[in-house]
Amino acid sequence: MRVLFIHCRTYCSNLSISANAQIARYGRLGQLHHARETFDRLHEKNVVSWNSIVACYFHNNQPTEARQLFDEMPERSTVSWNGLISGYVKNRMLKEARCVFDEMPERNVVSWTAMIRGYVEEGLVSEAESLFSQMPERNVVSWTVMLGGLIQDNQIDKARELFDAMPVKDVVAKTSMVGGYCQMGRLSEARQLFDEMPEKNVVTWTAMISGYVQNQRVDVARKLFEVMPGKNEVSWTAMLMGYTQCGRMEEAMELFNAMPLKSVVSCNAMILGLGQNGDVTKARMIFNQTREKDGGTWSAMIKTYERKGFELEALRLFSMMQTERIRPNFPCLISVLSVCSSLASLDHGRQIHAQLIKGLFDTDVYVGSVLITMYVKCGDLVKAKTVFDRSPTKDIVMWNSIITGYAQHGLGEEALEFFHKLCSVGIAADDVTFIGVLSACSYTGKIDEGVEIFELMKSKYLVDPKTAHYACMVDLLGRGGRLKEAMNLINKMPMEADAIIWGSLMGACRTHMDLELAEVAAKKLLQLEPRNSGPYILLSNIYASKGRWAAVAELRRTMRSQNVKKSPGCSWIVIEKEVHMFRGGESMPHPENQLIMGMLEHLQGLLKEVGYSPDGSFVLHDVDEEEKAHSLGYHSEKLAVAYGLLKVPEGMPIRVMKNLRVCGDCHSAIKLISQVMGREIILRDANRFHHFKDGLCSCRDYW
Repeated sequence: MRVLFIHCRTYCSNLSISANAQIARYGRLGQLHHARETFDRLHEKNVVSWNSIVACYFHNNQPTEARQLFDEMPERSTVSWNGLISGYVKNRMLKEARCVFDEMPERNVVSWTAMIRGYVEEGLVSEAESLFSQMPERNVVSWTVMLGGLIQDNQIDKARELFDAMPVKDVVAKTSMVGGYCQMGRLSEARQLFDEMPEKNVVTWTAMISGYVQNQRVDVARKLFEVMPGKNEVSWTAMLMGYTQCGRMEEAMELFNAMPLKSVVSCNAMILGLGQNGDVTKARMIFNQTREKDGGTWSAMIKTYERKGFELEALRLFSMMQTERIRPNFPCLISVLSVCSSLASLDHGRQIHAQLIKGLFDTDVYVGSVLITMYVKCGDLVKAKTVFDRSPTKDIVMWNSIITGYAQHGLGEEALEFFHKLCSVGIAADDVTFIGVLSACSYTGKIDEGVEIFELMKSKYLVDPKTAHYACMVDLLGRGGRLKEAMNLINKMPMEADAIIWGSLMGACRTHMDLELAEVAAKKLLQLEPRNSGPYILLSNIYASKGRWAAVAELRRTMRSQNVKKSPGCSWIVIEKEVHMFRGGESMPHPENQLIMGMLEHLQGLLKEVGYSPDGSFVLHDVDEEEKAHSLGYHSEKLAVAYGLLKVPEGMPIRVMKNLRVCGDCHSAIKLISQVMGREIILRDANRFHHFKDGLCSCRDYW
């Protein structure tokens, strides 16, 4: 009987130990339901079982339930109380942790260390110091935690004092000091301590190598790396990132190829490094070769595409990422939002906005500014204002985003209204604010108001006018036909006029056909930007309008001899998250070209009925590959509008983007198309937005 009883006790004990381990395992995996089921099935719940289930709830961010279970425990040990403190610390509930610490019946060194660690992790280093000084006894862990807190707080000299006072300095403490010195850029002290260490582990070596890397001493880091006795993934990656961060991609690639095991972090670093240096093809090759991609891998490749102007590829990759059910991280979402802004992909932008709301990022002021910019560039000003209004906190960047947005849409009065609101709430306007405000005045013909604001910039708003503000003023005066005033302002500028200023003046000269001033501006522009086709084209337009065809031909010959080429005009439209590009005269027409041509013919008939006649002067003036190949009827923006009429449902606005300024003939034609088809058409060109509706444009033909 006794033998049987002993066996039963042994069996029960083993069962209990196994169940406790299972509870802990389920907790780590986030399977709280299974952990609780296992706990509830236990006939004999000992203190370890209770500690395990309490830890599970804390681990899965359910501190209230954890505390309820703790209160139900039939008996508690010091380990139980320590678990409660650690659980609260883990859940960033420091006040609750301190209450437990103060009321617990008996404390040991683990209790004190857990509480100190909590203060350190929350950046409350002085509170940690105060508690540390009261400790009845300390072990090497408590000394090291306090040391780490001082280093984290950049109190390196105080950390050194504590380090010198430590009765036992293990390799962890010494490595912390090495890292701390490196963090402060005090490499000679870090190296001295490193050299004095009788025993160094791989973490110590990596800390010293990383220190050199972080302080742009890559060659010294490499020498140390070469003599390192044992290298792990982290040390290889630290050395690799030294090369990628300073753009030494050949050496980075050589090291990457030599790595025995390529960690996902090293692959991500290579993708970003290659992308930063313009080698997008190699970056994609490494992306494809990375077997276990994490969110950072996808984000790195998408960011590379976004930075280097491969917007369509970025969107395709983002769609693939969603198909693979990879959750995008914050930088990835911001990159895709930037792409949505460039391409005016409103559907993708709305989707990203929804994901930012789910991730609770939408209240961040930086995110708010990016969202406003995205909605503005997608032509949805109502949604941009909604984001602005709902934002709980607004910084100057957000105000600038909304002011600039209204300006770009030609709503000068609304932009100025926001400017006055900004001033009334006590936020100081900056130089970006005034670019938006002066642009708003320029786009809406508010010349006198713009001049007054410009004159008050320094005296009232304490902002020194910069080149960009003078460019806005030249544009403002030039659009209003006050070319002599614009020229006088350029002559009085305290700095040298740049290409943007002369370009603004030249654009105004073309509008008002002032050949004499245009030639002055063109000469300046060609000195500043000899490869820019803009001045050649504008001057050619003016010569053509005056009938000076020999001068036009001479300009064209000069362009050819100097190998100056105009950027090809292209327009695009997003239909069901897919971007459709159009180029006048392209060799590979759109797959649905026949339907588009049919719609254009239909439109031409309708436009003739309402008195439209193509302005042939634009063919003569803006001579480039697009115009040579096609008549005005087949400009890229007209092709995109025709496709929009075919694909965008009735009642929804047609949103078209163009990389250059919309031509005058297309502007007139699209106004009439909006009338005869009863559709709202929003066109974003290189300068601004045009909202066409009922035969009118928001710019009031002042563009």
